[in-house]
Amino acid sequence: MSEHDRPRTPVWRAIANALRGDITEGRYRPGDKLPTEATLAARFGVNRHTVRHALSDLVEAGLVRTRRGSGAFVAAVPTNYPIGQRVRFHENLLAAGRIPQKRVLQIETRAATVGESDALEISAGNDVCAYYGLSLADGVPVAVFESMFPLERLTGIDTALDETSSVTEALRRAGIPDYTRASTRLTAVLADATQALHLEVREGDPLLHTTSVNIDGEGVPLEYGRTWFSGDRVTLTIEA
Repeated sequence: MSEHDRPRTPVWRAIANALRGDITEGRYRPGDKLPTEATLAARFGVNRHTVRHALSDLVEAGLVRTRRGSGAFVAAVPTNYPIGQRVRFHENLLAAGRIPQKRVLQIETRAATVGESDALEISAGNDVCAYYGLSLADGVPVAVFESMFPLERLTGIDTALDETSSVTEALRRAGIPDYTRASTRLTAVLADATQALHLEVREGDPLLHTTSVNIDGEGVPLEYGRTWFSGDRVTLTIEA
């Protein structure tokens, strides 16, 4: 067979293979956004239709996911996140082989809402420490959360949270050596504009919403939390 008769690899497949190599070698990590179609077209010297064909092949292979209006991203393997009596963010992510990180968005003291006071079993209007933050795995946002702590029971929790992003450590400093999950409620919701911005998803993308109450050794509520997990980055598992 002559060189001219030898079958040629389609250009789109060659581009897909090159991008596979980039992903395998770590040039683009899970959760990273790939260059735009125009940038890839310039890199490979082809038109955008050919690039789109290559990206479609990677999507079918499960290596890439696309979001309309946002671009193409390296598909992240969902983080396994157990929900049971002892839910610990750092421990859960480390057990899943991920690097945990929390980013504090705001810490404030304010009056509890009716729902918060009911969950924490305090009088309506009592002060709570409200902690708003972003949870990340390997640098990729996986959840936004808000936690409410009764200040009358947990003196200094606001200062402790300001000094450390770990709820477990902040509670320890406030005199709570251990705590457990009393209840968790799970629902599916759609991301609003602010949540989408923090999680780097599109408004309207699916989220997993948990509402929970943590208690001390005497069964007294000490944290009321709400968390919105990115639906395609976390797998929530229920432990007995």
